[in-house]
Amino acid sequence: MHDTPPSVPDFTQWPSFPFEGDLRVKQLDDPVPVEPPRKGEGLRECTACNAPDDAYIWVGERWRVRAMDRPTGLPMVLILESRTHLDLGDLPNLLAAELGVMTVRLERAIRSLDGVARVHVNRWGDGSAHLHMWFLARPYGRLQLRGTFLSLWDSILPPISEEQWRENLALVAAWLAEFGGRPLAEPPRIQWQAPSSLLAQSEAAHAAAIREEAVSVIEAAEEIPEPAVDDDRADGDGDASDPTATDADPSVASSVTATDSADEPATESATESAPDADPATEPAAATAPDPVDDTADSAAPNKGTPEVTPPDARPVH
Repeated sequence: MHDTPPSVPDFTQWPSFPFEGDLRVKQLDDPVPVEPPRKGEGLRECTACNAPDDAYIWVGERWRVRAMDRPTGLPMVLILESRTHLDLGDLPNLLAAELGVMTVRLERAIRSLDGVARVHVNRWGDGSAHLHMWFLARPYGRLQLRGTFLSLWDSILPPISEEQWRENLALVAAWLAEFGGRPLAEPPRIQWQAPSSLLAQSEAAHAAAIREEAVSVIEAAEEIPEPAVDDDRADGDGDASDPTATDADPSVASSVTATDSADEPATESATESAPDADPATEPAAATAPDPVDDTADSAAPNKGTPEVTPPDARPVH
């Protein structure tokens, strides 16, 4: 007579149970007299001991954190491992104390991610003799994923995007690095560049703004009337043919000063707006005047003598 399978347990009616419909409990196998060795036991090699540091997202002196090889259904699934080949019950006091600290740090780092409500911490240890603690993030608002079936939901839900997954890994690694160790995960946005079309639009708008500002300054300067010529200077006190002896037009000086501080497009606009100015005959109007030397004025023997520009200071045409 065959054994009657047990009835379906009550947890199949829980909202967190991921399956529905007709279910049947499997028949239990007979227990084995000797359990097979796990990875890292007997003659079996240890996967964690043979893994290089670059296979992890963060490494420290005594601990390492690794992720899955691809995105899964939960926002984050990470594994905390000890560097030393020890199981949970084999940890000395120092590593046992650090395990508590590392557990809290990693839980806080994962919980800081956007969209994470809780972090489940699990240790099974049936597959490997090397200590490894599982950290599974439950999405915020997904009440149906609460409880002991979260690891099952991780395989049922559609995977998150790889970009978001890598960014989450980098954030967790950076969080842990604040306390030491070395982060090895980098976000995918580091190599991001703006499209060339956006750059071209930005440069065109910037150049148009500069041209508009230069034109407005020149138009405002043209509205200022030129000052009347002093009769005394015209009669002989000053040499009218010397461009350095004649006062520069304040409107032109203000426009040149404003244009010099702008970019090349503004300079071209200033030149086109004044077609009557001849650079060969009117250097003072095309070039901003040099700073005034107070000591030279005080040492001049005759105030009425017109100023003479030194040869090395004259503009080159």
